[in-house]
Amino acid sequence: MESWVRFSAQSQAKERVFRAAQYACTLLGYTLQRGGATAELLKTIKQLEAHLSLSRKLMRLGNSAEALEAAKRAIHLSDCVLRLCITVAHLNRAMYFACDNVLWAGKTGLLPQLDQNKWSQRSFRYYLFALILNLTRDAYEIRLLMERESRSISAKGSLASPSALSPGPENGEFSLGPSTPSFPALPVLTARLQRQLRLLVSVLRSNPPLLLDLLKNLCDVFIPLDKLGLYSTGPGFVGACGLASSILSILTILYPWLKLKP
Repeated sequence: MESWVRFSAQSQAKERVFRAAQYACTLLGYTLQRGGATAELLKTIKQLEAHLSLSRKLMRLGNSAEALEAAKRAIHLSDCVLRLCITVAHLNRAMYFACDNVLWAGKTGLLPQLDQNKWSQRSFRYYLFALILNLTRDAYEIRLLMERESRSISAKGSLASPSALSPGPENGEFSLGPSTPSFPALPVLTARLQRQLRLLVSVLRSNPPLLLDLLKNLCDVFIPLDKLGLYSTGPGFVGACGLASSILSILTILYPWLKLKP
């Protein structure tokens, strides 16, 4: 199985390029249709998109083995939340690839009686579950990093201002003078949200792999939502999201340090 995993990893870059070309065709077809292109040109674009999709399915044959190996590695993670999210996400990816392989057999005529619509819906459901778990993992890692950054800022602030250790309401002693009027709730909430937003931007800016993974998953999640009819966005938006996520995936292959680990 390890040799097959190495072989499938070599074809991953080609599959990403074909994916980018497929969704570029989707976006191009939508744009040409809006611009009043001829039916013959639109038919050619659709056929090219279908051929690219079928080629990608061929390249993904056996990717279930790679997903299962990744799930076996994720079981040994020490963080229980990451272990759950990553392992179950890889298992869903394995089921997605398995359904995709069956769908490829139906499209090529090896399984002529196959209900392609049912298997397509089934594969997109597994794909959606995997993406939701990936987004959950991203949100969890962002929260951990924001808490760590907040503690670091608080520690630096307490070291920089020794007056913070003087007696006062903050450390349990209260003055006998008139109480300070409380601030309005809305300005305090707005200031807190602004601080959290600045903290989020700082964390994402200092962690490019996490930022790329979050953007890629956010782009990808609209594809199964549209295909399953849960949130229809149209072929133009789906094509743009698919093209963007494919380019981000290619970047992580060209520059491995941009890939989120584990």
